[in-house]
Amino acid sequence: MAAPFPVAGSTGGNFVPVVWTKKLNLRLYATTVLAHITNTKYEGEIAGQGSSVEIREKPSVVVSDYTGSVTYAELDDTKQTLVIDKAKHYAFKVDDILEVQSNIELQNNAIDDATNNMRVAIDTDVLAGTYSAATSSLASTVVTKANILELITLAGQTLDELNVASDGRFLVLPPWICKMIKDSDLKDASIAGDSTSILRNGRVGVIDRFTVFMSNLLDVTGTGTIWNCIAGTKDAISFASQYVKTETLRLESTFGDGVRGLNVYGYKVVHADSLVHIPTTKV
Repeated sequence: MAAPFPVAGSTGGNFVPVVWTKKLNLRLYATTVLAHITNTKYEGEIAGQGSSVEIREKPSVVVSDYTGSVTYAELDDTKQTLVIDKAKHYAFKVDDILEVQSNIELQNNAIDDATNNMRVAIDTDVLAGTYSAATSSLASTVVTKANILELITLAGQTLDELNVASDGRFLVLPPWICKMIKDSDLKDASIAGDSTSILRNGRVGVIDRFTVFMSNLLDVTGTGTIWNCIAGTKDAISFASQYVKTETLRLESTFGDGVRGLNVYGYKVVHADSLVHIPTTKV
């Protein structure tokens, strides 16, 4: 009698079962910083792409010398509009056969991955789309261990001269600059404003009133040679975002379900004085 016809996963015609592990190979996601460097106080109700949020400016009142008479100035009603004009989506198919054969929560894990990728995509967009609106842009600097502290304090001075509050200041740097900080004299806890050494806890810490965040998502220009770092306060950038659709539907062209999600968002530099662009290059 002839041997059984070989099947996938078989050797010499003898069936060898394939074991599907329940342990997913974890994916690595870029660290996102948007929640730490933007404000959402104007988010309001977002009905969908194309909505907007009106941001009223605090009136500016001039103080004059009193000479015996008083002149009353009109209060200005200046406002800015935060437009929710951007949208990103995800969509994937869960095949019925694949779902039956799978012993893991395939759909939930796929949604989790899509959500993380959505966060990374939006972070990348906002970091690339805001630094050019800053009032101040420092000269492009080749960063070394010897000058990194001077560069940070110069950003601090720039904000000080524009009367920007010290509270809530942030600084976003790429990993290679953060390494320089950890290798420099700033690793001393007293300089970094922390009770524990940077080298012990792995945090970059607080430097010259800036809480320093590391990101791989900063915009890189000049054929990959200029990292566009930013410093400022959370008042500088307003951001609004919402998932307006997350749904599962039965597909007509195959035996399976379609899962999709739609996120609408918008951002705007509403206080340009509170943001500093820091273009940096490697040695």
